[in-house]
Amino acid sequence: MPRLPSCTIAMFAEMSANPLFQLDYEPSLERLGDDYYDLVAAAEFPAHILRFRNDDLLPTLGVEPLLVSDADFIEAFGTFQGVRPFLALRYHGYQFGEYNAFLGDGRGFLYGQARGADGLLYDLGTKGSGTTPYSRGGDGRLTLKGGVREVLAAEALHRAGVNTSRCLSLIETGESLWRGDEPSPTRSSVMVRMQQSHIRFGTFERLHALDRKDLIAILLDHVIEVYYPHLWGGSDRYALLYAELVRRVAELTAQWMSAGFCHAVLNTDNMAITGESFDYGPFAFIPTLDPGFTAAYFDHFGRYSYGRQPAICRWNLEMLQRPLARVISTSDLEAGLAPFNTHYEQAYRQRMLNKLGFDDSKQPEFDELLKQTLTLLKETQIGYHSFFAELAQQFSRDWREDVGNIFSQATVSLGEFATLWHNWKNSYFIGLLKLPDAEMDAIAIRLRTHNPITTPLRPEIETVWDAIAQHDDWQPFYTLLKQIQAN
Repeated sequence: MPRLPSCTIAMFAEMSANPLFQLDYEPSLERLGDDYYDLVAAAEFPAHILRFRNDDLLPTLGVEPLLVSDADFIEAFGTFQGVRPFLALRYHGYQFGEYNAFLGDGRGFLYGQARGADGLLYDLGTKGSGTTPYSRGGDGRLTLKGGVREVLAAEALHRAGVNTSRCLSLIETGESLWRGDEPSPTRSSVMVRMQQSHIRFGTFERLHALDRKDLIAILLDHVIEVYYPHLWGGSDRYALLYAELVRRVAELTAQWMSAGFCHAVLNTDNMAITGESFDYGPFAFIPTLDPGFTAAYFDHFGRYSYGRQPAICRWNLEMLQRPLARVISTSDLEAGLAPFNTHYEQAYRQRMLNKLGFDDSKQPEFDELLKQTLTLLKETQIGYHSFFAELAQQFSRDWREDVGNIFSQATVSLGEFATLWHNWKNSYFIGLLKLPDAEMDAIAIRLRTHNPITTPLRPEIETVWDAIAQHDDWQPFYTLLKQIQAN
């Protein structure tokens, strides 16, 4: 397929009144040359029904939502008129611990890169937009249920304070798809995802397999210049990039764990070089604190179970050392990875204390409270999310006056675990007494900020989907989405 000039995007922007064509597009990755991607075309779909548009994201892209019509979304992200070229990115990856050289964007492409109002560069990437050279015999489509689930996952994670991609649009496309893991035929969709970068660990792993040290260095310089500009210019910039990526991934993992989120498919091709969370397939929010909880039905040995996520992310970073060792010394790589556990533990402690309403206090009483909280949740198997949601809703200043006031209206029933419950209340009471009375308002604010009232567990998502699949009733979806966003 012939290479189209970079100025094509600007030409279409001048021709069209569609605000989505007039974003501040930059051919940033395209400028590196076609060693990193293939030019592809979007599929043509028989129908285009806009099911979701994320107006919250438009101001970040410098666009007033009221100026963008539903027809504009369909024209840009359904019929894919105007913006060219589209780039199917090339990458490899470790999938369930085994190296796979037959990957790449198989049902999506990089639609465009746009400079946001905040000065950052954002990727707009598709999912379900048709076949590419990496489709491996697949149809390149996304089921509508998969699109609905990813919208809900991304918005819930965003509300929980996770560094996540978010869905910009979801359009139903009118095709019937056959899948082994869904009742078929099932409905089809195309989604556009917004995040900083779709460059993956697997992007570098592919270049290593091709023995292209030169391309690894070029791509690293690009990543630093665009996404880590504070590291640009120094001779040790590659080592510093890896060390910062280690910290970002450790903090991201702590965000997942505190949010009670199981990604389910933490292959290296699903790890972004910017430390963002993306690509949600069989994810699940844990119903209770169970380290062995596994979200993917095909993860037979629990490799990507909830409790193994920190170790797996560290392993993925260790695998990334293989391509990076082409340009970074082994000692620098080992030094960069060494603090992973410390970064993770500090971030997890901070976030869990925030969920309990406290700031980053170094007092040992708060470590004891955190320990007792985790023991209570694990031993009793009460609802993980409902526990924190009720804590946020019921907290009162009078909890500091009498331990008997704490959770006096709790709906959870602990029965045989009454001693654990009693010990936890005493520990929380001691924590409150360590702080001045004036701090109680700040605790209430932290509790509301860090504990969403609504978390989309699997039963809620299935209820939403059943209404769509059986009656084409989208109101439960929009209601749940509104509850998540309004948390």
